[in-house]
Amino acid sequence: MEGDPVSLNSDLTEVKDKDVIQWTFENTLIAEINVTANRITVYDDVLDGRFRDRLKLDNQTGSLTITNTTTEHTGEYKLQINRVSKNFSLTVFVFSLCV
Repeated sequence: MEGDPVSLNSDLTEVKDKDVIQWTFENTLIAEINVTANRITVYDDVLDGRFRDRLKLDNQTGSLTITNTTTEHTGEYKLQINRVSKNFSLTVFVFSLCV
């Protein structure tokens, strides 16, 4: 539901040496962990800033949390760990009560 946080789980218990973890949204890189380069990067200004101040990347597991979601976050997410990929489909909807 719009406004709720969503966690996309990497299924890793820990990031290992030489791991490269990349999260993309609609084929645009939004977050990355590169253990060899000792770098954790969140690209929250891409795609017109729709992820600005909303991405939290867990440096131990590589999981990604999107806070305060909107319908602009609906779409296809891809996690790539080294050469293995996992796809996620997220739908954010607006819930309103009619009284």
